[in-house]
This record gives sequence, C-alpha cells and structure tokens, in this order.
Amino acid sequence: MNSLKRTLDFIRNRPVDRPPFHPIVMRFAARYANVNYREFCIDYKTKYHVMMKCAEDFSLDWVTVMSDPYAETEAFGLEVVYPENDLPRVKRTLDIEELESITVPNIKEHHRLVNRVREIEEYQRHVGEDCFIVGWVEGPMAEYANLRGLSNACLDLIEYPDTVRSVSDIIMELAVPWITAQIRAGAHCIGIGDAACSQIGPQYYLQFFFERQKILVEHIHSLGALAKLHICGDTTHILPDVIKTGVDIIDVDHLVPSMADYVPLLGEMQVLCGNSDPVSVIQNGNKNVITESVFDCYRQTCGRGIVSAGCEITPETPLENFRCFRDAVHTLSKS
Repeated sequence: MNSLKRTLDFIRNRPVDRPPFHPIVMRFAARYANVNYREFCIDYKTKYHVMMKCAEDFSLDWVTVMSDPYAETEAFGLEVVYPENDLPRVKRTLDIEELESITVPNIKEHHRLVNRVREIEEYQRHVGEDCFIVGWVEGPMAEYANLRGLSNACLDLIEYPDTVRSVSDIIMELAVPWITAQIRAGAHCIGIGDAACSQIGPQYYLQFFFERQKILVEHIHSLGALAKLHICGDTTHILPDVIKTGVDIIDVDHLVPSMADYVPLLGEMQVLCGNSDPVSVIQNGNKNVITESVFDCYRQTCGRGIVSAGCEITPETPLENFRCFRDAVHTLSKS
C-alpha cells in the first residue's frame, strides 16, 4: 500500500495495513541530510530533496513544505534573519500603530510564497501518485503573533480587539488565495499552523479565531483537499472546539495528558495525530519507551490516530531512536 492511499484510506475510515506515520521533521531532516538550515528554509529544491530522502529512508507517509513560520511574515514586510544553522527569527516586530499600514501581499511578488508553490509542484511531479503531499499556511493568531510578538499579541486581544480583528482579516485575505495556489500545485492537504492559540484560552479562541479557522477549513474542502490543524502546547480546553472546525487531521501535543477523551467527539472522517513527547520519549527514550508510547497513543485514539510526536522531532534525536519510532509503527500492523 503506498503512502498516499494509506493516509487517505485511514482518514476515510477504510481498512489499512497500518496507521500512517507523519512525524514533523524539519531541523532533524536538515541535519540528517547534512544541509544547513538557512538553505533548507529558503531553497525549495534543497528542501524537496531533503524531505524525499527522509521519506524514503524512514518510511514516512507524507512530505511537507514545513520549515519555519515566517514566509507570510516576510511577505508582510518584516525583516527575517536566517542564521546558517539555527531557526529564523524576525528582526523587529511591529508597533500597534504600524499595523495600520499592513496590506495584503501579492503572492507572485514574494519569493518564499512562490517557492512553496514550486516545492509542491516538485512533489506532485515526482511522487504525486504515491505520497501524501501537505502544504502549509499560518493561522490567523499565529501570524498576528509573528507580526506583533506573542506577548503583545495576547495583550492586544484585550486592549485592541478591533485591531486584532481587522489585521486577522487581512491575514485571511492572504491565506485563502495561497491555499488555493498550493492545492492547484498538487497539495493533497493543507496544514494550518496556529500554535499561539494554545496560549489564549477558550474565550479568546472562540471570540477571535474559531470562525476564521473554520473558514480556512471550508475553503480547503471546497477545493477537494484535506485540512490539518497544528496547535502546539496544552490545547485541552480548546480541543472540542478545534474538532468542530471540521478539520480532518487534528494534531495533539504531548502536553495534552490523554487523547482518549476527544475520540468520541470526532466525525466519521476525522482523525487525531500525535502525541508522543518529542524530547523525553523520542529523543531521550529507549526502544521500549518509544514503542510503548506509540502503542499507548494507538490505544488512546482507539486506532483513529496518525502516528507522530506532539510536535517537531528535535535535531538532537539519535538516528537509532528515530528508527525505533518508525519500527514501532510497523509493529502496530501486527498487533
């Protein structure tokens, strides 16, 4: 069974040989392929080859365009610094008054936006019939936090709610056509990264971002693709509402104590994804610890969970441990 069919059948609740294996590999992938992280982020051909190497060598059931959250941020006019072998960062976030000058970027005028589409075209050209291809956009809260800084963004929900709404709408005006461009390029699924939502609680999540995420999910579905929502951190109190967005794949971080409570809330073709601890389990654990975590996640989800860590596999993860993670997934087919 190829990776694309396995993933689509699993989400559609059809029989599969084993659950899909969708670990988030970014810095780990670059280090494995001996590529500096700046090149991984800004050169789509390099990232394509790195991700394909990881998919082939570790039996991954997906390939993604993920690297850092600043492609849209740079398009909005902020300066992003790309260290040779570290995470990119924004040089200076915007003051509240500067948000008034924010306008919707033209996708074709910004190399990182264009390169993401080109990367998906590469995947589609070479493995489009075999591998699950996932594009990516930043969700409205995550992108607002990129523009303002997380602390300011959280305070703005209280002090400048109208500004948050108006800027979030501009963020959405970029996200919708960029989603369209990625799906037309060949993405089977679009991931929405909205990590900052775990920091604001259910009241502000529902007030500002639930409906906007739902609009993105519905737009993705209208184009015939699947949607994935990734929110890092402890999402215990917003997970029921996240599920109500209608998103197909719901990532669950290791800070959520158990996924079992949320399985009854899933629709027939919704699945969870996670939630092994990427540090204490995957990076620092041994074969028994890793295998037990994979099996525990499988039991918690009643078999309706894609196998992944709660967030990104760390670059310090030993290859032996990552191979144990992969092997544990294959063991599930025999359980």
